[in-house]
Amino acid sequence: MSTWLASSFLSKDRIIAKPGFNRWLVAPAALAVHLCIGQVYAFSVFNLPLTKVLGVTESLPDDWKLTTLGWIFSLAIVFLGLSAAFAGKWLEKVGPRVTMFCAALCFSGGFFIAAIGIELHAIWLIYLGYGVLGGIGLGLGYVSPVSTLIKWFPDRRGMATGLAIMGFGGGAMIGAPLSVLLMKHFSSPTSVGVAETFMTLGSIYLVFMMIGAFSIRLPEEGWLPVNFQPDMRKKKLITDKHVHVEQVLKTPQFYLLWLVLCLNVTAGIGVLGQASAMSQEMFKDQITPEKAAAFVGMLSFFNMGGRFFWSTLSDYLGRKNVYFTFFMLGCVLYSIVPYTGRMNNVLLFMGCYAVIISMYGGGFSTIPAYLADIFGTKYVGAIHGRLLTAWATAGVAGPVLVNYLRESQIAQGVPKADAYNMTMQIMAGLLVVGFFCNLAIKAVDEKHHLKHDEVRDEYDAA
Repeated sequence: MSTWLASSFLSKDRIIAKPGFNRWLVAPAALAVHLCIGQVYAFSVFNLPLTKVLGVTESLPDDWKLTTLGWIFSLAIVFLGLSAAFAGKWLEKVGPRVTMFCAALCFSGGFFIAAIGIELHAIWLIYLGYGVLGGIGLGLGYVSPVSTLIKWFPDRRGMATGLAIMGFGGGAMIGAPLSVLLMKHFSSPTSVGVAETFMTLGSIYLVFMMIGAFSIRLPEEGWLPVNFQPDMRKKKLITDKHVHVEQVLKTPQFYLLWLVLCLNVTAGIGVLGQASAMSQEMFKDQITPEKAAAFVGMLSFFNMGGRFFWSTLSDYLGRKNVYFTFFMLGCVLYSIVPYTGRMNNVLLFMGCYAVIISMYGGGFSTIPAYLADIFGTKYVGAIHGRLLTAWATAGVAGPVLVNYLRESQIAQGVPKADAYNMTMQIMAGLLVVGFFCNLAIKAVDEKHHLKHDEVRDEYDAA
C-alpha cells in the first residue's frame, strides 16, 4: 500500500511546484486540513447527547456515563501525539500529499466507525473509530502542512506555521455550532441525532481535507523566495545546516525544547479545561452557566488568534524571546488570577485568562519554527512529530493536576472559590522551570550537522 501511494499521482515527485508558483496558495491547502481536524476541540458538545443515546430525552441506566465518554477525547489526543511521532519520518519520505490523503481517510473514517458504534451502542467501536483511527488522522493531518509551509516560507517561518496551526485552534469555532445544528436537525423521538451527525461530519471533512491534499505543493530543492538573502538573516540560533531526525535525539536541545513545549502546554491546557467551572465558582453571583459558556467561546478566539499573533511576532523578536515572554508573563498572570476573585474583578480575571490562553496557542504555533531554526528545515516534519509527544504528555498531566488538586483542596475544607489558588501557584512554578529550560537552549554542536554529501539521503532517493 505504502509503495503504491508513493509511486502514484500522490507521490512526492508529482507535487513539486513549477517556476512561478505562488507560494501563498499553499496556505489555504494547509488551512483546509487544520480547520477540519481542529474539530477535536469541539468534541465536548457530543458528551451530554451521548449519555442519552438509549433514553433520548433522559439517561437510562444502560446509557454511557460521562466518565466513560471522557476517554474518547483522551484517546484521540494520545494517538495524535503517537502518530505524529512515528509518522513524521514517513512524511518526509513520501511527501505531504500522501500524508494528508491518509489523514483524510483516517479522520473521516473515524467518524464513520464511531457512528456505527453509536448505532450498535458499542463504546469500543467509538474508542477505535474516533479515538484511535481518528487520532491517527489528527496526527498525520497536524504535522504535514506545517513542515511544508516552513519550506515555502524560510523568510517568515513563524507566520507560516501560525497560519496553519491557527486553523487547528479555530476548528472548534466551526465544528461546535455545526455539530449542534446537525444534531438538532437529525434529532427525533427515537434518536439524539449524534450518529447521523457523525456520518455527515465525516463526509464533509473528507471532502475538504482531500481538497487540501490535492492542492498542496512542494518547492524545488534549494528554492528560495525572490530577493531573500539568508546569509543576512543568520543569527546565533538560526542555522542553514540540517540535523538528521535520528541524530536529533542525541542533542540536549531536543529534550530542552520538549520540556519547553510540555511545561507551557501543561499550564495552559490544565486551566483551559476548568475555565467554565473556575469562572462560576470564583464569581458565583456574577457568572452564570450561560455567561461561562460565552467566556469559553471568547477563550477559543484568543487561542486561535494567539497562534497567529505570537508566531508572527517571533519572526521579529526571535523564537527564544517569545518563549521567554510566555514564561515570564505567564508566571505573573497565573499568580494574579487568584487575587481577581478576592477583588471580585471579573474583567481582570477574563483579561488574564485571555492572555494566558493566547500564549498557550502561541506555544503550539511557534515551536515548529523554533525547531527549524535549531535543527534546519529538511527533517522538521519528522522532528516536530516526535516533539508532539510533549503535547500528549501535557494533555494528560495538565487536567489531572488541576482536577486532583481541586478535589484535594475541597476535601480539606477549602471553599470552592479558593480551591484553585494552589493550582495557580504550581502552574506558575512550572513556567519558572520552563524559563530556565528555554534559557539553556544553545546552538547545536556542529558534530550533529549533516555533511554536504549526506544531505541527499534516503528521503531524496524515495
